[in-house]
Amino acid sequence: MSLTPLESAARALSDTIDGMRFAAPVSHVYNPLTYAWAPHAAYLQRYGEGRKRVVFFGMNPGPFGMVQTGVPFGEIAAVRDWMGIEGEVGKPEEENPKRPVEGFGCARSEVSGRRLWGLFAERFGTAEAFFAEHFVANYCPLAFFDGGRNLTPDKLPVAEQGPLLAACDAHLRQVAEILQPEWVIGVGAWAEARAREALAGLPVRYGRVLHPSPASPAANRGWSEAATKQLLALGVW
Repeated sequence: MSLTPLESAARALSDTIDGMRFAAPVSHVYNPLTYAWAPHAAYLQRYGEGRKRVVFFGMNPGPFGMVQTGVPFGEIAAVRDWMGIEGEVGKPEEENPKRPVEGFGCARSEVSGRRLWGLFAERFGTAEAFFAEHFVANYCPLAFFDGGRNLTPDKLPVAEQGPLLAACDAHLRQVAEILQPEWVIGVGAWAEARAREALAGLPVRYGRVLHPSPASPAANRGWSEAATKQLLALGVW
């Protein structure tokens, strides 16, 4: 079966970045586009078809979300029960014993994903209703660990960021050209900044929502309400 345009773009990105190497303090790098390709491809096939008015995207996979399910912000219950996606998940080449990949059997909850998909489920009801005009992607598909600690791409040395950001920028531009969104919404300020740089010249409008991470005190004071207010103020909703 031939790949969809989004699948082809994801495969190309994965091939480009899979060979990149990162120095200490990075101890392990996971690429869910390789070992969790089955559920990721199912997500793209089921929900990535056609033009989307709004594309949200985050920074990189969380240890209990996309790392386990292959789906951006991939809180297991949201992916399996709300989206109806489940698939075979293998293991990364070098597994971090402090962050094992257990796939859909992982008992931990990805708080950011629970908040994000929870808001969309509350507002739109079904996944089909949400994805009719919206899509959620990730800027960088790699997860980085310093032992048991999650590292984000912005914390990498500039020399290591360069090739990685160039590949991710090119992929984001491909996604925008395929989906032709009116709005590109960064989940967090860093994601919005990357979008503005990567998509310069394209006819899109930009915005951001507060990142739903539990590390953010503002997000813990009522993320759903804050994000909804931001999207209404922008005119996205």
